[in-house]
Amino acid sequence: MLAELAQVLNQRPDRDRFIKPMPDQAQQQLHALVLRRRQLVRLLVSERQRKHMAHAEVVQDISDLMDVLAKQIEMLDRRIAEHLAQYQSDLAALLKSVKGIGPATAATLISELPELGQIKAKQICALVGVAPMNRDSGQARGKRIICGGRATVRSALYMAAIVAMRHNAVIRRCYERLLAVGKPKKVAIVACMRKLLIILNAMVKSGRPWNDQLAQA
Repeated sequence: MLAELAQVLNQRPDRDRFIKPMPDQAQQQLHALVLRRRQLVRLLVSERQRKHMAHAEVVQDISDLMDVLAKQIEMLDRRIAEHLAQYQSDLAALLKSVKGIGPATAATLISELPELGQIKAKQICALVGVAPMNRDSGQARGKRIICGGRATVRSALYMAAIVAMRHNAVIRRCYERLLAVGKPKKVAIVACMRKLLIILNAMVKSGRPWNDQLAQA
C-alpha cells in the first residue's frame, strides 16, 4: 500500500508538495553537531543545578566535569562555525544580520528548519508551532493556543525573541504594543516569536538582510 501511495504521489503534477528532499551529507553533519551541542548544554545545566545542592565532598568533581563540558561546547561551536563558513556562509550571515539571532540560533535554524524561505508565512509558523490553533466545537469558541511543531526550533526562537525584545527596536515595539493593549506577557512573547519567524522567512526568500523599515512594514 505504501508503494502504491508513492506511485500515485509521484504521478501528480504537484508532487513537490508531498515530497521532502533527503538532507545531503553536509546537512546531516550540521544536524549532528547542533544536536550534540544541545545535549552537552543540557548536561551542563544539570550539573550546575546539582552543584548547588551537592555535598562539599563532591562539589569539586562536579566543577571539573562542568569545565570539561564547557570546553567541549566551545569546541563544537568552532566546528559549527567552520561548517557554516564552508557550506552555508551566505545564509548564516543573512540570519545573523538580525539583532537577536546569534551563531547557535542560526545553526539551529539552518540545521532543523530547511524549509525556511521555501514556504509561506502561515505554513512556516504552523511548522514551528507558533501559529495559534482554534479549539472550536460547533458554536463554542475555545481559547486559541499554540501546539505541535518542532520544539527544538521553537526553543531557539524563544531565546532569540527574548534577546530581540531588548536589542531589536522592531521586536521591542511589537512587544510593548501588545502589553499596552492588555495582552499577557506569554502571549506577547509568542507573538514576537511569530513576527520574528515571519521576517526571517521573508529575508531568506528574498535574500535581503535585516532592514528596520522593511521589517516594521
